Order: sequence, then C-alpha cells, then structure tokens
Amino acid sequence: MTSFATPHDTNADDSLTWLHIGAGSFHRAHQAVYLNALRESGADRRWQLALANIRADMSPLLDALARQDGRYTLETVTPQGQRSYQSIGAIGRIIAWDEQLAQLIAAGAEERTRVISFTVTEGGYYLDHQHRLDTGNIDLADDLRCALDGSGRPRTIYGAIAAILQARSRAHPKAALTLLNCDNLRHNGERFRDGLRQFLALRGEAALLAWMEANTTCPNDMVDRITPRPTPAVAERVKQATGVDDPCALMGESFIQWVIEDDFCAGRPRLEQAGVEMVQSVLPYEEAKIRILNASHSCIAWAGTLAGLQYIHEGTLREDICRMAYDYVTQDVIACLTPSPIDLAAYRDTTLARFGNPAIQDTNQRVAADGYSKIPGFIRPTLQESLAAGRQPRATAMLPALFFVFLQRWNEGGLPYEYQDGIFDPAAARAMLGAADPLKAFCDDKVLWGELAGDERLLGLLREAVGRVGQWLAGGNK
Repeated sequence: MTSFATPHDTNADDSLTWLHIGAGSFHRAHQAVYLNALRESGADRRWQLALANIRADMSPLLDALARQDGRYTLETVTPQGQRSYQSIGAIGRIIAWDEQLAQLIAAGAEERTRVISFTVTEGGYYLDHQHRLDTGNIDLADDLRCALDGSGRPRTIYGAIAAILQARSRAHPKAALTLLNCDNLRHNGERFRDGLRQFLALRGEAALLAWMEANTTCPNDMVDRITPRPTPAVAERVKQATGVDDPCALMGESFIQWVIEDDFCAGRPRLEQAGVEMVQSVLPYEEAKIRILNASHSCIAWAGTLAGLQYIHEGTLREDICRMAYDYVTQDVIACLTPSPIDLAAYRDTTLARFGNPAIQDTNQRVAADGYSKIPGFIRPTLQESLAAGRQPRATAMLPALFFVFLQRWNEGGLPYEYQDGIFDPAAARAMLGAADPLKAFCDDKVLWGELAGDERLLGLLREAVGRVGQWLAGGNK
C-alpha cells in the first residue's frame, strides 16, 4: 500500500494537507465528516485529508480504505431509530504504516502539511494525576530513547510528533504547524503541548523544543459523537440500503459537535462553514461535556454492568439507573458550572436521550473502561468544587461508589467481560481491595483523588454512597 491522491484531487500537488493520526472509528465519523462537508459544498476544496496510524493494528483498515480510494460509508442513527447513509470521500491520501513510521514522518514534514490532528485515546498521553509524563510506561520509555532521524521505531504520539518536528525543522525551518488534539482530555491542547515539552526536555532536545515553541500552536478543542466499534451488521445494513459492499463502513449517532479555539498558526479550512464552532475559549463547552456527558456515560456503564446489562441504552432506559445520572447532573454539576453559555439542563436531557438510543448498541464494556483516568478527569472536579463551596455532593459520590463496587466485582472474577484500563495496576488494585478497610484505601489513592486523597469528607461521602449502592443491588439487581 502506498500514499495516493483520490480522483477528486485534480490539483493534489497544490493542495494543503490536514494530516490525521489515528485511523479508528471516531475520526472517520467526526473530523472527516466535517472536512467532507466542506469539500462537498464547495465552500473549501483547498485541503486534502491524509490518514495515518502510529501502530500496526489499523493496517488492515488502511489497506481496505486504499482499495476504495479512501471512500467509505457512514450510517447515521437518530434516537428514534431512523437510519441514513452517506458516502464520505474526504480522505485524499492514505499513509501506509511501517516500523519506522517513515511515510508518516515524511508526510508530516511536507511544507504543505499545515495541521496535524490526532486521536490516540485519553490513555495515549501517559499523563499522571499531576499531568506529568509516566516515564515508567514501556512504550514511552522506549520512545524517550528512540532516534528521531528516521531510524527509530516510535510508538507513542510524542515520539511520532517529535520525529515529524525534527524532519520538518530541518527541511522547512520556518514552516509553522498546528497540532490539534482531538481526544477527550480536559484542556487537551495544553495537556498535549505540556507533555511534548516534557518529552523533548527529558531527551535533551533543547533546539527542537525551542523550534516547537516558536513554530507550532496547540488549540484546545471539544469533540462529541458516539461511534461504537463497527460490527458486521453495519456492513450488512449498508449493503442492503445502498448496494455497496463496504468493509470500511461504520456507524455513528446523529448528534455531532466540534468546538475549537481559533488558534491555527499556519492557516485552516473554513471549518465554521461546516458547522464547527470556532471560539476564543473552549472551557465551558469542554466542562459541560466532560462532567455531564462523559461522567454520566461512565455512571450508566458501571451501574449497568452491576445490574447484569450489556448495553448503555439498556441502563439508560431503566428508571433507577437513569435517575443516578440525572440526579448527579441536576443536584451537583449544574451548580458547579453555572453561569454557562450552555443551557445545562437541556444539555443533560439531550445527553440522556442520546444514551437511550437502542440502535447504537454501545456496550458497557467499552464505556466502563479506563476508570482510573475517568475518576480524576471526569468526576473528581465536581466533588472537589462542591466540597469547597460547602455543599454535600451526595449524588456525585454515587459514581465513584459504583466504580468501587465494580472493582470489587472485578476482584471476585464476577465481571462479564475483561476490564480494560490504560493506567490500571491490577496488583495495586487487589492490594487495595484486600486492605483492612478497602474503601479507606480507595479514598487514599492519590492516582484517583489527588489533593482529595485521605480527606475524611470524601471517605464519609463514599461510605454512605457505597451503602446506597449495596441497598440498590440488594433490591433485585445482580
């Protein structure tokens, strides 16, 4: 497989490139859809989207996309179950994976590449609760020693971007570049930039760090769309509806949102003409999504798993589980986020309606993952701010209480699936759960609680909340 330009790029050599790293479903159902809308409307056809991946796991998909000239079918499903089908042709170039990421590095170093975005999941940034790089991670440790001259084998976003910047600074010393983090990480642009600074400093790359500071920007942004992992059923429905046999077909909900701080240092597509909200600060949108949508999602997944359910919509459509998420937002989050440019109550209702969409078939297993990142990122801020304001966030305490009981179930071998967590230490978790007072050990964990670790108010709230979870389970749930 080689890089290529699709037939609609008749002047591909004169186009500007938006390079995306991360070939998973989310990018193809989100960022690519916006760029496709710009091309199809004729509002902005200057930009070519190039797609790459850091790891080899997406090579079969990239091969399949290359055989289809980068085109694939997106199935969109409303909460009412209405399905529609769209051919997405925004990807004009496929970057083949290789051990040294040679083609990716070369594409990123091209002067016409003006934006590099990426989706590598929250855990792919290797940041601890103090936002410091976890240098004990094997992949990150390897990348800290990896050569940047093209002979190395980078496996993290930091190693890949550092190699790209090294090649770019040598080939085009004044070629500015925007680096756009599109993952669900609070202050995602700032977090990535700070992580990259640390990475380069630890390597002793003073000159490259100075070049990065002078020639790149990293806007914060907020992305939102539920995109379950594709199943064979999606391709079957696509073929039945369109007559196209598309192995790259995928499905997403009808809701879609993208909010970006307008800080692109090397030009950008006219994204606002495709429905992207370009703002000065993404903070209020980001906080609403992380605390209302992401935290509620986790709440329903943990509770649904404990209740013996498989899918998110099953828990959302149950009054008792939905009430946990509703009360969490209504009683605690809205007070923390007010005032806001967003109608928070309406956002809550829209979010729960989205989660209740039975056509999405989003699994509790997927959403329940990465609790050790989600507690500090999505849930702890509301507990911390509520306590600081003198409020008792009893509804919020139910979320970590659910996760604690979820971990107990995991420790007993009682989960119906394998729990996945990028920063999870199973041995430490088992030691915590085997302590004389497991809940106190849980509340003392600095990875989860940061400055709240060891706070008696937290422990009191969670003792009461775990008791309520126990009563709920005793009332007929598994």
